[in-house]
Amino acid sequence: MAVKEHGADVALEVQAELGEGPVWDERRGRLFFVDIVGNRVHCFEPSTKAHRSFDVGRPVGCVVLRDDDGLLLAAHDTFFLVDEDGAGLELFAGPPVDGQLVRFNDGKVCPRGRLLAGTMDWAKQEPLGSLYLLGPDRRVSVLLEGVTISNGLAWSADGKTLYYVDTPLHRVDAFDFDLESGAIANRRTVAQVSDGAPDGMAIDAEGCLWVACWGGHRVLRVDPATGRALEAVRVPASQVSSVAFGGPDLGDLYITTAWEGLSPEQRASEPHAGDLFVARPGVAGLPSYRFKVP
Repeated sequence: MAVKEHGADVALEVQAELGEGPVWDERRGRLFFVDIVGNRVHCFEPSTKAHRSFDVGRPVGCVVLRDDDGLLLAAHDTFFLVDEDGAGLELFAGPPVDGQLVRFNDGKVCPRGRLLAGTMDWAKQEPLGSLYLLGPDRRVSVLLEGVTISNGLAWSADGKTLYYVDTPLHRVDAFDFDLESGAIANRRTVAQVSDGAPDGMAIDAEGCLWVACWGGHRVLRVDPATGRALEAVRVPASQVSSVAFGGPDLGDLYITTAWEGLSPEQRASEPHAGDLFVARPGVAGLPSYRFKVP
């Protein structure tokens, strides 16, 4: 079956070195995302085109929303609370990891308001990383070890299935997710990804996954029940890093990209590498969960 293709437009010329981790704030109609190695958290309001950012002072793997409208960061080796404008940076928990070996990468809040965030080998070669669970009580526990580049996370609509990407494996795995404890079990592969390396992802209202393909110029819509790629969004930047649904109807697919590691010649051929893109694929996403602040 032929894969239906969509185009993507530039939403914001931001030129992030390593744009990642978009999350939609439906309360105020804006998108947060990070530039990991640029040490910045960005905020973009599509209705007004307003854009601002703040420096965290260290690599910031992910930003997530809190139920009190502030933000929670997994930055380098530690978790921080911060106001939406970057003020009031406060240590929340950690460091649970050796920041000389690994750093935090992608993370998302689960349906019960806890953060799942993973780490990755700085050299991107060895399985030194883990997937962690952070609760409102500030306790950090290990869910999964032996990870090289912990990346995309998404939950099924009922919250009982966690989808997960360890990028070098070139696949999307699923786990049974215990909503009460946050424990994971019964790992299995639901899709293989060969169009570049799988990175961040989001789930739509029909239960399909939208997987960013690093090095692949695209986002793939994958049916986890069959493992088949159904649709694709072509992106005019090769290093596609992550996606999130947003907009008033959650029908806009926002796409982060990066120029990290590109040669001068490659950057010249990809002038929009590192920019934020948007597509209208014809399906809506699900609202983001918020971290429950004690």
